[in-house]
Amino acid sequence: MSRVCELTGKKAMVGNNVSHAMNKTKRKFDANLVKKRFYIPEEDKWVTLKVSTSAIKTINKKGISAVIKEAREKGFLNK
Repeated sequence: MSRVCELTGKKAMVGNNVSHAMNKTKRKFDANLVKKRFYIPEEDKWVTLKVSTSAIKTINKKGISAVIKEAREKGFLNK
């Protein structure tokens, strides 16, 4: 499974390792993802999602129902 946040769509970025001599080699910046269970009171069920840590902060602020609704509108969540 790819390393993509299911709620925000965040995924790996590409950049360079830069040495002291300014030599550049390609590298990957992975998203900070965590597999976490959330309880959705409206549907009375638990859902396991692979989310970024910034998405967890957003869930704490707005609530899981609002964030899932936004993710479905943007097309990130198909569950």
